[in-house]
Amino acid sequence: MERRSKIILVFLIAVLIGIIVTEIVRPKPINWRPSYTSNSKTPFGCFVLYSELHSIFPNNEIETIEESMYSVLTKRDSSQLSNYLLINNTITFDEQESNQLLNYVAEGNQVFIAANELYGVLADTLNIEIERHYDFKEDTASVSLTNNRFKAETFEFKRGANPAYFIRIDTLNTIILGHISFKDKSLLNTSENITAKKPNFIKTKFGEGSFLINTLPVGFTNYYLLSDSSSYSINSLSYLKDHYLYWDDYKKSGRKIITSPLRFVLNQPTLKWSYYLTIIGLLLFVIFKAKREQRSIPIIKPLENSSVEFARTVGSLYYQNKDYTNLNSKKINYFLTYLRSRYYLDTSILDEKLMTQLAAKSDKSIEETKKLIKFILGLKNKPLHTEQDTIALSRKINTFKKSYGRYNTR
Repeated sequence: MERRSKIILVFLIAVLIGIIVTEIVRPKPINWRPSYTSNSKTPFGCFVLYSELHSIFPNNEIETIEESMYSVLTKRDSSQLSNYLLINNTITFDEQESNQLLNYVAEGNQVFIAANELYGVLADTLNIEIERHYDFKEDTASVSLTNNRFKAETFEFKRGANPAYFIRIDTLNTIILGHISFKDKSLLNTSENITAKKPNFIKTKFGEGSFLINTLPVGFTNYYLLSDSSSYSINSLSYLKDHYLYWDDYKKSGRKIITSPLRFVLNQPTLKWSYYLTIIGLLLFVIFKAKREQRSIPIIKPLENSSVEFARTVGSLYYQNKDYTNLNSKKINYFLTYLRSRYYLDTSILDEKLMTQLAAKSDKSIEETKKLIKFILGLKNKPLHTEQDTIALSRKINTFKKSYGRYNTR
């Protein structure tokens, strides 16, 4: 690699390392997304409020709700008065939840709702309507409480305080507890500094109980509870009676929702543990099964002995070419090699001594042995062989090999 290429490569690596280090070291951006959950420490979470509930309500027992309101209200002890606290940007109830909540309040309980959007059966029954003021530029909103103890105090909310207020209330059963003031910069207003003041906190009586509805949910979040406006949320919650308190952690924007296809199984404690135990059991089975069993040994086929087929092929070639002389010469040489390896004889000279030794070792008669050797000598001295010579030689050799003697252990 050239020096110039090395320099460029080192420079690129240094830049890459610098980018990675910068991404790791730089502070994480603040998450301004509304959450309102009890464990959220983001600016618009409710961790601080939830942590201070025992200080705000020292004599109240607090229960965190992480399931549907309908399930909680149907299973509760109706003989015990309680408060239900809901905080979120938008809160919606289906018909069953709305009816159950209305029955709950009618029995003498209280419901505190902090939301800038509320509609449906509940809003229609209470005869209330909320409107939100939209503007291109985020501006400061001021809120105040009508109670004489808090009347002199004004609380300012700058970030995330999109003004929401009541445009319709049931005047016979409703008390206005607070107002919100903001600059009205709509197209219908030609003046630049017209301040609108609207009701944003009400108490609506229903049966023996009441609804407390506030349209500024951000006033109950971490960001404002750690600021100079922290008294607003505490003063607003002071309207709740000293009863058992339900903190709703279900109808939240930041609630973690299981999106897995197994969400029904994972939401049921018994099914969830059965699922986990099944997975653990399968993993243990695979681990111990793999240790106890040996891998399958592949079957290796032995090498085939092709010498016989080779000999037959070569013989067929000689036979087809009618070269009986060459064929017989090779058969004789092969037979003599057989005698040397089987009986350990010197076959260089085919004389009387060889015949006697061969007859003794092969347990054959001397006459039979002499006939075979003399026949081989005759073929060796014969210049040209015929087909009948080849057939006769093969028969004699085969006959000699088939007869087993003392030394023939084949």
